[in-house]
Amino acid sequence: MASVSELRNIATQVRRDIVRMVHAAQSGHPGGSLGCADFLTALYFEIMERKPGFDMDGMGEDIFILSNGHISPVWYSVLARAGYFPLDELKTFRRISSRLQGHPATHEGLPGIRVASGSLGQGMSVAIGAAQAKKLNHDPHLVYSLHGDGELEEGQCWEAIMYAGAKGVDNLIATVDWNHQQIDGTTEQVMNLGDLNAKFIAFNWLTLQMNGNDMEEVVNGLKKAKSISGNGKPVCILMNTHMGYPVDFMIDNHEWHGVAPNDEQLAKALAQLPATLGDY
Repeated sequence: MASVSELRNIATQVRRDIVRMVHAAQSGHPGGSLGCADFLTALYFEIMERKPGFDMDGMGEDIFILSNGHISPVWYSVLARAGYFPLDELKTFRRISSRLQGHPATHEGLPGIRVASGSLGQGMSVAIGAAQAKKLNHDPHLVYSLHGDGELEEGQCWEAIMYAGAKGVDNLIATVDWNHQQIDGTTEQVMNLGDLNAKFIAFNWLTLQMNGNDMEEVVNGLKKAKSISGNGKPVCILMNTHMGYPVDFMIDNHEWHGVAPNDEQLAKALAQLPATLGDY
C-alpha cells in the first residue's frame, strides 16, 4: 500500500517522464498525459489488484483498458515504474522498431498492453467485452477503463454505454477524463457533450465525480467506485482534470494536445516538476 504522499511523488516523476519522452521524440501527446498522471498512478500503485508479471488473459486480477490511446506516454511511464518493463526503455518512445509506439499496440509484445488503442470510440466496447469475459470465467475481479471526453463524440461509445447499462455489466469502472479539451478546441465549441452525468444515469449507470488532479481525491474516488461496483450497474467516474497540469504554460490549452515542447519549454516544465524518484 502506498501513502498519498508517496503516490504524489510517483505522479510527479511520471510527469517528468512524459515531457522528457515527448521532447526526445519531438512527437506525442503531453497535454492529456500530464492531466491523467494522478489517476494512472493511483490505479496501478494503490487500487488495482495485480499479479506479478504479465499475461494477456488477465485472469485472477484486475485489468485496465486505455481507450484514448494517444496519451500513451503516461501509461508507458506508469507501466515501467510499476515494473512491467525496464525503465530505460522509455528512451525508445516513438523510435523505429520500439515497443513503445505512439499509440499502444500489441504485436511488439510490450507487457501491460492487452489491446491496440487510439482509434477513438472503441475502448468502451473492448472493456465491456473484457468485463463480460471475467463473468463467464467466474473471475470476480474488475475491469477499469479510461476515455477522453472528446472521444464520447463517437457514436460507438453510446451504443456500448447503452449495452453495458442494459446488460448490468457491473464489474466495469469506466473513467472519463473530463478536461473539456480536444485537438481542435474545447468540447463545448467542437461538439457540446451536455450533461454527461445525467446521460450516464439515463443509460442505467452509477456515477460519481472527482478531481483528477488531487491525489487524495483520486484515491478516495476510485475506492468509492470499487465499493459500489457489483450492484447490477456499471460505474462511471467523471474525472475533472486540467489538460497539461501542472505545467503553467500548458494548463487548459488545447494546443498542447499533441505538440512536443522545444528545449526551452522542456526546461521550464522540468523546473516545475522536481525529480522525486530519479529520471530514466
